[in-house]
Amino acid sequence: MGNILGTLFRVSTWGESHGGAVGAVVDGCPPRLALEEGDIQPQLDRRRPGTSRLSSPRREPDRVRILSGVFEGRTLGSPILLLVDNVDARPGAYEPLKDLYRPSHADYTYEAKYGLRDWQGGGRASARETVGRVAAGAIAEKILRLAEGIEIVAYVRQVGDLEAPANLDRLTRREVDATEVRCPDRAAAARMAGAIEAARREGDSLGGVIEAVIRGVPPGLECRSSTSWRRTWPRRC
Repeated sequence: MGNILGTLFRVSTWGESHGGAVGAVVDGCPPRLALEEGDIQPQLDRRRPGTSRLSSPRREPDRVRILSGVFEGRTLGSPILLLVDNVDARPGAYEPLKDLYRPSHADYTYEAKYGLRDWQGGGRASARETVGRVAAGAIAEKILRLAEGIEIVAYVRQVGDLEAPANLDRLTRREVDATEVRCPDRAAAARMAGAIEAARREGDSLGGVIEAVIRGVPPGLECRSSTSWRRTWPRRC
């Protein structure tokens, strides 16, 4: 998987699972957008490990810092550097796996492609890498909401063979976050949690399906040039 996403709004993620920090560089964010760490932190809190019996036991506060691209609470139009420290990094815990390839991980693939791998938690091939994507996504979400009133709600629709119905017209993020599985159907969420725990006891895992609902998308939506953003942004924000 590449480390750079997007064209006009471009995100470059960086950092390893048990390195000093992880994060992202966001390039192409419109200037004069009101932005502070508090706009990003709620989304990082939603993905933070150690908050559920079903997630990774790793304990990370995941506090984001904005190190560039913002002045006096407004974006400058220059690259925005987002940094999240790895507080609970324990690379030594992976020493027994130094010469082993874990099934269903990218250990072998990474070494076959690059000739070496970071065996300390998988390095870049770890879910820890998603911190930068979530932080950058929080900025993108704010832009879409302010510019066009676009709303995005995602939820877990399926875990293993268990599928949950959802009223997509009325689905809210609050309903999604009400269960630890992030499934709005409480009965289905309970069954999913039981299936996940059963698989864990057997040393196995389960796949799943995530569905996203995007509301308020205007007809004929197209990418705008940076010049268009400069014309419309002050009026819309």
